[in-house]
Amino acid sequence: MAEQPPLILTLQLDEPAFAYFNALRQAHFPANINYLDAHLTLFHHLPNTPAVSGLLEEVAVRQSIISLEVSAVIKLGRGVAYKMQSPALTALQEYLKQQWQPWLTPQNRQGFRPHITIQNKVEVETANQLYEELAAAFSPFTAKGVGLSLWEYRGGPWHKVRDYNFRNI
Repeated sequence: MAEQPPLILTLQLDEPAFAYFNALRQAHFPANINYLDAHLTLFHHLPNTPAVSGLLEEVAVRQSIISLEVSAVIKLGRGVAYKMQSPALTALQEYLKQQWQPWLTPQNRQGFRPHITIQNKVEVETANQLYEELAAAFSPFTAKGVGLSLWEYRGGPWHKVRDYNFRNI
């Protein structure tokens, strides 16, 4: 039997925030390696097991929409991202981290620094130029996390397994 591809868990953004970040990503991420829409990753490389999807079903039905503060433009070395802050998102990620502790890779065990990457894998000078441009015009704003998306990683583009929408309260 073939081994199942690992899973990636992301936060779904409300439509206006998704459109904003995705337009920036389409404009600034190198097109030849931009396989994905804008996203906020919660976990990389989870096991492809029913225990993962089962917990997500339970969590989604009791989780209300999450308020996110888009608090800064940040440098990633060879890229640029938007820093996100949310006590509710941090608490959700920590809860899931505790439940999945035995399966977590070193990357998933690190501290959680939520962000949305809009540029990566470019020359440092190119990244610095975009950072300066975006930071000069930046004012903090809010967005919403409206659910979770589970993806299979097969070495290139991600393949969506399922969305788990939060209750609308």
